[in-house]
Amino acid sequence: MSRRMQSSDSSSAPTLASPLTVLNGVGPALAKKLERLDLYRVEDLLFLLPLRYEDRTQLVRIGELQAGGRCLVSGEVLLAETVFRGRRNLLVRISDGTGQLTLRFFHFSRQQVAQFQNGVRLTCFGESRKGTSGLEMIHPEYRILREGQDAAINDSLTAIYPATEGVQQGRLRNLTDQALRLMQAHPPEELLPEEVRNRLGLPALADAVLYLHRPPADADVAAMLAGKHPCQQRLAFEELLAHYISLRRLRALAETDGAQALGEGGDAVADFVATLPFKLTGAQQRVIDEILSDLSEPHPMMRLIQGDVGSGKTVIAAIACLQAISCGVQAAIMAPTELLAEQHWRSFSEWFGPLGIEPAWLSGSQKTAARRQAVESIADGSASLVVGTHALFQEGVEFANLALVVIDEQHRFGVHQRVALREKGRADGNFPHQLVMTATPIPRTLAMAAYADLDTSIIDELPPGRKPVTTIAVPETRRDEVISRVREACESGQQAYWVCPLIEESEVLDYEAAEASYAMLTAALPDLRVGLVHGRMRQAEKERGMQAFKEGLIQLLVATTVIEVGVDVPNASLMIIENAERMGLSQLHQLRGRVGRGAVQSHCALLYKPPLGQLARSRLAVLRDTNDGFVVAQRDLELRGPGELLGTRQTGLPDYRIANIARDAELMPGVQVAAETIMQKSTDKGDAIVRRWLGDANRYGKV
Repeated sequence: MSRRMQSSDSSSAPTLASPLTVLNGVGPALAKKLERLDLYRVEDLLFLLPLRYEDRTQLVRIGELQAGGRCLVSGEVLLAETVFRGRRNLLVRISDGTGQLTLRFFHFSRQQVAQFQNGVRLTCFGESRKGTSGLEMIHPEYRILREGQDAAINDSLTAIYPATEGVQQGRLRNLTDQALRLMQAHPPEELLPEEVRNRLGLPALADAVLYLHRPPADADVAAMLAGKHPCQQRLAFEELLAHYISLRRLRALAETDGAQALGEGGDAVADFVATLPFKLTGAQQRVIDEILSDLSEPHPMMRLIQGDVGSGKTVIAAIACLQAISCGVQAAIMAPTELLAEQHWRSFSEWFGPLGIEPAWLSGSQKTAARRQAVESIADGSASLVVGTHALFQEGVEFANLALVVIDEQHRFGVHQRVALREKGRADGNFPHQLVMTATPIPRTLAMAAYADLDTSIIDELPPGRKPVTTIAVPETRRDEVISRVREACESGQQAYWVCPLIEESEVLDYEAAEASYAMLTAALPDLRVGLVHGRMRQAEKERGMQAFKEGLIQLLVATTVIEVGVDVPNASLMIIENAERMGLSQLHQLRGRVGRGAVQSHCALLYKPPLGQLARSRLAVLRDTNDGFVVAQRDLELRGPGELLGTRQTGLPDYRIANIARDAELMPGVQVAAETIMQKSTDKGDAIVRRWLGDANRYGKV
């Protein structure tokens, strides 16, 4: 045990819950650097798993070295010299009797030079490569051996950890060694019931942690690199369990809360459905029945609606809102972008106008006077329906009697924002009902992990008459053919989209790409009416452009991905997507859903820059082979991971330290069973699991 740790024993013995400063060598400055790796307590080091491993368990003879391999060698210094070859170099020649190797250093001190005296023995680890005078290692890790000391050979594989500036691998390994010694002296509580571990064949926590940090020389490295080793699965399982329990508790909390029962609304809903110019599908009607049943209960509805692009979620949301309004309370619908929120506002205004219901509009870009008027109408209750962006739950917005919240594109918000809006509607001990919707179909295992606090309804039926969109992948070298196809479609009376996706998450580059495509297409198609819509336009400009396209005044619309949630244009039957290989499958599928809304056969061309890598080729093939959003989502999950599937940086998914939803999907059914067992038998154990993985400050339900 280190001196520092011994000294702490005199007052209070260090534990896994102690701050990192109890470890030898960790002062305030280093502790601050370690925070960048989310390391605060000793226990956190145990869950910072290695990225990969190096084999330093055996020496390789210098005479047997091959260029390109990373290995451990030992030898005696023959020569050390400083040379100038464009820059200052320290060259150290060593030999073990079977051959010679040059160690090359570009950054070095006088003290280092003095270490490499002729005859000094050392071990070093690095990658051997061909140099000017045979094999060499550049900046290897090395250790000077004392007289009579054997070569330093490790008895386990060497862990390589995630890096951060100012913290070397050697330091991380040393700190982890201290944490492991402390763990062995004071083992962490085994929180998984033995019956669960036995059923799933999972090792004990302490055994799993020790193995992953210091695996034996014969360990299955391939399984560990793939994240499939039983020891990794043990940790991933408990982490998934912590998130799942936390979400289920949020759900249980909601079930104890009160809500205004909205079961008495007269015939408003039936009358509204009768006036619709289309017939609801069986799936829509089933979901509506589930929602109306939830709304009639005296505790808050918490329901997720999943539906493919064009499955008719908006009309379901409208019916839910109408049910609330007919009961004399307020409803609010929130969307992640102003464009989508505006589309909802227009749809609801068109549907509800004849009923004497005028939806209020609230967004962050509103002028002061308009915002003030909207906020006042929300506060006094004269606005029975409010449509807007995240501005709905900002300070200064107070509802008179909010009883229903509809959140569209739920994955763009996340759990904490959902809870914040729930609190916004709290009044007289009651909370609003919540209905959340997504047009990104979510694979079942991912939904179990991300939305365990919600009941799920799936709209698995498209409106009748919809023809699947034919999708092809076309190399950029055939751009002229694609442009000709656009000309033919537009001259025949159809309309087309030309989409320029986001480039490197940059709005500026996004805009520039759209402008360049617009200029190119305007020049190539002088007889067509070409329009442009992108994210840097003023809201009014975007709206005018989209409206002109909807009315047929524009034949070809060049746009960025803002049209992913744009207005419906049944006459649009062709979509071209540039740089399709850069985009996720689910986003491509959602974009493709902008066409195929009329009676004419629609087409989508995915324009890519060759050559395609294997991954990109596989992804585009999925779009070509299926129109089923759930199939697309499953493949996107497998190929890119949950964060990309649900909207990259804005995803509502929690951050996992070890678990990976795509990789560990098969664990979720077991997690579900284990969670129910623990929640029934031991509240304390559930608390401890959540605290270990999420901490006190990061629990769901706390904003």
